[in-house]
Amino acid sequence: MRLDRLGSAHATRLSFMRQLLRRMQNEQWDVVRSRFDIDGRGVGTALYTASGPERSYTLVAFAHDLPDAQRTDRVIATAWDATYTLYDGIPDDDELARLRVNVPRQEAGRLSGRELTLSRTNRSTRLWDYVVEILSRGEQPEAARIDSVGYLMRTTAVYGSGKFGAADRAATADRPECAAPFQLEMLTVYLIRCFVLDLVEDMARHRAPETAVPLDPALRRRFGIGNSTGLGMAPFLINHPDLLNAWIGAREEALARIRSQPTAKPEQHEALIHLVARARQHAEDWHSDHPIQQEKLCNLRTDLARVSQHLPEVDAHTPLPWNNLWLWAEEHLTAEGQEQLLALLLELQPGLVDDLCACMATDASTRFAIDGAMSRDRILDILRDVYGWALSIDWTARRESAGLWYISEAKQEPRLGLRSDVGLEDYEQPLDVGRAAAQLYFALKTSPHETAAAFLLAHPEHRHIMRRVQRAACMPYAEIQDNTLSQNLRPIDMLRLKLSFFGATHFDPRSDRWVRINMFRDAPFPEDLRGDDTDDWALPPVAIAAE
Repeated sequence: MRLDRLGSAHATRLSFMRQLLRRMQNEQWDVVRSRFDIDGRGVGTALYTASGPERSYTLVAFAHDLPDAQRTDRVIATAWDATYTLYDGIPDDDELARLRVNVPRQEAGRLSGRELTLSRTNRSTRLWDYVVEILSRGEQPEAARIDSVGYLMRTTAVYGSGKFGAADRAATADRPECAAPFQLEMLTVYLIRCFVLDLVEDMARHRAPETAVPLDPALRRRFGIGNSTGLGMAPFLINHPDLLNAWIGAREEALARIRSQPTAKPEQHEALIHLVARARQHAEDWHSDHPIQQEKLCNLRTDLARVSQHLPEVDAHTPLPWNNLWLWAEEHLTAEGQEQLLALLLELQPGLVDDLCACMATDASTRFAIDGAMSRDRILDILRDVYGWALSIDWTARRESAGLWYISEAKQEPRLGLRSDVGLEDYEQPLDVGRAAAQLYFALKTSPHETAAAFLLAHPEHRHIMRRVQRAACMPYAEIQDNTLSQNLRPIDMLRLKLSFFGATHFDPRSDRWVRINMFRDAPFPEDLRGDDTDDWALPPVAIAAE
């Protein structure tokens, strides 16, 4: 649970994107493009309706003609190449007129409970015009050029769960298709990908109707949807310890199940060799200019080469072969390589893993009541066990408490400032879990009160951390065991952990506070969901890996 480890996480078959597409395949969802009124400049309206067994959801897309000078990844932007909402049901003309006024304004618009998410995208300046032009000439874009970017548009936000007036999570939580975390947000991005690929082909046809061609299906799948994510996402894992515990717990249980298998079938051994080859191709296609990520990529490529060399020596007939492989990995691989190996091992036996997806959601409506009768000695034991790392930190040292989390006034987004900045301390958010735990520990040690209730009556300022400590006693993965105020904090580690559970790939930090990623790259399109390999898309296809 240390950030240097969590910041090396990779997407697995437990990711929310994989869960969504498995459900869509198993339940035979239909996705229909019911409207596509887009002109030659790429301006207009499109509707994509995804229908499951019980209900439908419609992506309402508004395409705009955005001048290059206004295109930015910054959350403070006020104009985008396309704006979207995921509508609960199918909008009629009156609803569509209302959405057309409000959705393009994004945060400044007025949403209703029928809107489930709010999003926007910008075109890739490196690929969009190139792909439109090359298709209009009747040719196909170069695969290497596609892989260098991986997307034609990228989102700068996918808001949900009640933000800016959209429907609250409670409104959909009891629906089977929404039971897993972030399913509506993932569906939004998946449908945006459908729209973006349709749009680029349509603009090529408008440019040269006589010569334009659609994208080759294999090349088409190599486009995902980019995303730029910053500090606004980082505190989520701190504010939702129950979810963090559920997500990490499911992953650790999945790995434990694989490692505990007494033997391995020869075909599983061969499958892992093939998966490693595909992972090596994935690592070669993954690029970043950031020195932190460049080091991680170097480690990953070296580690996968070592795994590839070692696997032929693994005897699948020896007892606990996967456990032996994991113990070898702990000795010979970096955290980056170990985390990639974990993801590959989980692919070998879906029957041992996929049922854990049902354990990754929590009931946000439940409230944890402080146990006022808990003894001081018991609380001190929990603090030493769970927060021992925090008790050894000198919190009076400037470097250890240099950071300060607050909420920006303009965008209502979390921000990380310096405690030395004048005026910020009055707005500090309670994201200093380690420091608060240490303060509680030392206050309890010198307190005459024998129970939690008596202590809190005298020291109510410790109520929030007392509740958290008591909850952590039964949630082993609830806490990031690192200083979130340190001057050495890298928020991108928190971003990568959460995004890996989304299913994101190709992490490309732009600083230590924001990162670009790719979502649904190589994923099947709706018309492909009837195939047998629908769930086999997290790594480059076999043909690409073999090139």
